[in-house]
Order: sequence, then structure tokens, then C-alpha cells
Amino acid sequence: MDQSFITRIVEAALLAANQPLTIVQLRGLFTLDEPAPEGSIEQALIDLRAACEGRGIELAETASGYRFQVQADVHAWVARLWTERQTKYTRATLETLAIIAYRQPITRGEIEQVRGVAVSSNIIKALEEREWIRVIGHRDVPGRPELLGTTRGFLDYFGLKSLDQLPPLSELKDFGELDPQLSFVDPDAPKPAPIVAGIGDDAGPDDAGDEDDANSDSIDSHSTEDNNEHRNDQDTPDDGNETGIAHEAPNDDAIPASDDTHTALVDDDDSTGA
Repeated sequence: MDQSFITRIVEAALLAANQPLTIVQLRGLFTLDEPAPEGSIEQALIDLRAACEGRGIELAETASGYRFQVQADVHAWVARLWTERQTKYTRATLETLAIIAYRQPITRGEIEQVRGVAVSSNIIKALEEREWIRVIGHRDVPGRPELLGTTRGFLDYFGLKSLDQLPPLSELKDFGELDPQLSFVDPDAPKPAPIVAGIGDDAGPDDAGDEDDANSDSIDSHSTEDNNEHRNDQDTPDDGNETGIAHEAPNDDAIPASDDTHTALVDDDDSTGA
């Protein structure tokens, strides 16, 4: 059996399989009566990887074995074949996954210490259902908390052969770089500060003080005018009062419900020393 035919068999098997295949599995395709020569499977993989250069697919080695996958530069176009709505993951979910991947084995309590907030049970459940994390043991402390770690499915999804291929933390500027498919909504994003009416963004403390002084001068001016009108009303008798009954002096309770007028009267009393 020549090498070219063995390469064709390996290529066909990788295309037909719905999961990555190991070298042992590929070698199992050949019978004992007609086994593959020593090193022929490895050579076939090398030839296939070289043949994929410049094409839309590549031969990648993952934690579970070898597989053909779409090249990253054409992924956006090929992804349009699947029209179903993609699952969106929140930033909290991706942060939890990243902490487990880089610091495993780790307990839920230790994750909360790193993030500074409580970890929702729904986040852990979602990652377990996605088969990205699993319980790999228990910490030997009171309560024996579960130790969480990543799975082969996690490595296969991100195209990694081992955890050693994870990018350094210094290169992870944003969790969105993990994979274009992992779009997420950030519920913890800071909301914009409310805009205070009457004060612009570029108004400094001095500007605010000038406005307060102007408002204070305006209030004092109104208070003087209102107080003079109030005294004239007290001194002028009511023409319609034929019985000669003296008018009662207005008290604070009789003042109309107006914040400006009430403020003006109070300021006037303070200015006269009453």
C-alpha cells in the first residue's frame, strides 16, 4: 500500500468523522492483514496539513485529535450557513470561564474572591451544560467544596491542543477576543452619570458659584418689592368693608403656596433683624 493511498484514506476519514480523530483511531482503520506501514499515518497528516496551505480549510490538532476546520479569515462568511440565533454570554460568564481556565483547579469561593462578587449558580450550570467545565475533585478543607476545571470540549471548541496553548493574560485585552462567536451583553457596565439641569459639562465650581450669587441677588430684589406691596396692602383700608371692622394682619398661613414668595419673605425678615 503506497503512501498516497494512505493519505487519501486518512483525508476521507477526517472529513467523514463528526469529531476529531486520534492517530490510534486512524491506525485502526487498517486491518491486521494489511496494516499501515510504521509512520505512514503521521506522514499522511503532514502531507494533508501542507496541502491545506492557501485554502479555506486547515488540518488542526486539538485535545481530542485531528480535524479539518475552517480557516479563521473566512469564518465570518461560512458562519452565515447557520441562521439560528447564537447563544450570547454575559461578561460575568466569560470572566468565570477565563478564571477557571487559567487557575484550575479552583473552587467557586475562590472564583468569587478573584471577581469580587458572588458567582451565580446559573453561570456554573450554563458552563457545565455547555460541557466546557466539570467537577474534577474536592478541596480537602471543611465542607469539601468542589474543584472546577475545563474539559476536552473546551479545548476542542477553542482549537487548543492543551492548556499550554492558552494566550498569556497580558495579551487578553478583551474577553471578546476569545472567539468571535462569543458575543455578550455586559450587565455590569457603568451607566452614564445623570446630567444636572442648568450646569454644563464644562462648568466649573467658580461658574456654579457665580450662578448662585446671581440667583441670590434676584431673590433679594424680589423680596424687597414683595414686602413693600405687602405693607401697602396692610395700610390701605378695604373700600368694600362698610361695617368698619378692622382687617386682621395676614400671618404666615395666609401666604400663597409659592416657593419664591415664601423665600422672599424669609429673606426680608432676616435682613430687617425681625
